[in-house]
Amino acid sequence: MAPSKQSRIDWSLYLVTDSTPAILGDKDIVHVVEQALQGGATVVQYRDKHADTGVMITTAKRLHAVTRQYGVPLLINDRLDVCQAAGAEGVHIGQDDMTCTSARAILGTSAIIGLTASSVLEAQKAIADGADYLGIGTTFATPTKTDTKSIIGTRGLQEILAACDTGTEKSIPCVAIGSINASNVQRVLHQSAHGSNRLNGVAIVSAIVAAPDPKASSQQLCDLIRTAPETYYAAVPPSKFPSLITDLNTLLSQVAPIVKTHSTSSVLCHNMTNTVVQNFVANVCLATGSSPIMSEIAVEAPDLAKLGGSLVVNMGTASPEKINSFIAGMRAYNAVGGPVLFDPVGGGATSHRRETVKKLLTAGFFSVIKGNEGEIGAVAGTSNVQQRGVDSGPSTSTPSDKAKLVKALAQREHCVVLMTGKTDYLSDGTRTVAINNGSQYLGKITGSGCALGAVVASYLAVHREDKFLAALAGILHYEIASQMAEKREDCQGPGTFIPAFLDELHRFGRAVSEDHKVDIESSARVELVQGD
Repeated sequence: MAPSKQSRIDWSLYLVTDSTPAILGDKDIVHVVEQALQGGATVVQYRDKHADTGVMITTAKRLHAVTRQYGVPLLINDRLDVCQAAGAEGVHIGQDDMTCTSARAILGTSAIIGLTASSVLEAQKAIADGADYLGIGTTFATPTKTDTKSIIGTRGLQEILAACDTGTEKSIPCVAIGSINASNVQRVLHQSAHGSNRLNGVAIVSAIVAAPDPKASSQQLCDLIRTAPETYYAAVPPSKFPSLITDLNTLLSQVAPIVKTHSTSSVLCHNMTNTVVQNFVANVCLATGSSPIMSEIAVEAPDLAKLGGSLVVNMGTASPEKINSFIAGMRAYNAVGGPVLFDPVGGGATSHRRETVKKLLTAGFFSVIKGNEGEIGAVAGTSNVQQRGVDSGPSTSTPSDKAKLVKALAQREHCVVLMTGKTDYLSDGTRTVAINNGSQYLGKITGSGCALGAVVASYLAVHREDKFLAALAGILHYEIASQMAEKREDCQGPGTFIPAFLDELHRFGRAVSEDHKVDIESSARVELVQGD
C-alpha cells in the first residue's frame, strides 16, 4: 500500500508568510522563504490577505519554483484559484472560508488540504470532512491575526490533540500556530502533548519572516524542535533513567544523598514572593542550605536564571506590576531550563486571583505547582469552595479524591503537583504519594507554606534528574525537622517554634551532610497511593 501524502511530509517547521510592511519590512518574500528553507523549514504556506490576484499568482509561482528545489510543499492560504494557477501542492482554509468537501471537489484527491481548528468540534468536523492536516490555534495572542476567535493556549492544544486520537495515534497531522517562537516552542511541544499524542510541528510567522536573518532563525527553531523538550521540562528526563523509580523503599533510600547535596550546595533560590513572608522564607532557605535572593525586578531575571538555581513564583501579593515580573521571571528560567515553582497563594479567593492563575499558566511552564487544597482546586478549575484569604477552608474531599486531583493536574500540566494539608499529596502524574510528616505548629505560623515552596524549589535545582524525588526530599527535610523542633523542651508554642524550627532545619541538613546516623527512611511517613 502506498504511503499517504501526509506521511511523506515533514510538518515540523511550517512557515507561514506575511507580506505586511510591519512584518516583512522591505525584504523580498521569495528571498526570505529561500533563506528559511536553507535553515530547515519543511512546509511553506503563502498567505497574503491584501494583494491583487495577479500579484498573488506571480508571487506564488516564484515561491513554488523555490520550494520545488528543496522538495518542500507549497500551500496557498484560502485561494484555490491561486493554488491552481501556480501549480501548488495544496491549500489551507479557515473556518469562515470554503468547506473542505467543496475544496476537495475542485482540487482533487491529490491536493493537500488543511483546515484551521480552534475547538474540539471544529477538529472533529475537519477530520470527518477529509482534511489532510489541522492548523490548531490560536495558541497565544498574535499581532499577525486580529480576527482570532479565541486564544486556546497549550491546554486547548492538548484538548484538540486528545480529540484527534484514534486510540493508537493521531488520525491526522496537527500543527500549532499563534505567536510561537524560539522562547516558547519547546514548552508548546511539551505541554500540548496528550499521552503519546503530540504535535507534528509548529507554524511560525514573525519569528522567521520578521527576523534579520531568516536562515539563522529557522536553524535555531529546527534545533529546538528536534531537541527533546523533556530535557528541560519532564519530571524525569528520559535520558537519565530507563524507567521511573516507583518502589517506595528505593525512593526513600535516595533522599539522604539528595539532602546531603542540597545542604552543602548554597544553590540560588530566587524568590518572587509576597512581602509578608520574605524574611522568614529567606531564613528557612539559609537554614536548609540554599542561598536566597528576594527579587521581583523583571530585568534581573535573565541574569539570575543563568546561575543554576530555581525560581519561586508566589502570588500572595499579586499586583499587576508583579504579575508582569512573574511572567518575565518564568520566561527567563524556562529559556535556560531552570526549575520554576508556582505557589498560587489564595488562588481561589477572588476573581483577580483566579484570572491571575489562568494568565500565569498560559505564560510559561512550571516544574512544580504547590498549594493547599483550595489553591490546587483553583488551578485545576475544579474547586467549588470559596477560599477565605489564603486558607483552604473545610475539606469535604476523601483521601482518594485528593490523590486523584493532584495526579490529574500533574498529567494535564506535565509537571509535579504538591497539595499541602494535614496529609500532603505529591504526584508527577505517574507516581503519587501521601506524606504524613510535619508539626501542628506549621499551620499556626505565617509563611510556613511559602517557605516550603522555596525549599522544594531549591531542591529541584540540585537534583534535576528526578523532580518528583527532589520535591519529596525537600518536603521530608522540612517536615521531619518541624517534628524535631516541636519535640524540643524549649518549644512551648508557635512563638518558640520558629527559632527551634530554624535550628532543626540546619541541624538536620548538617547531620546528613556529615554522615551522622539520620534514619530518614524510618522517620518518613510516606505511602504510595494510586490516584486513579
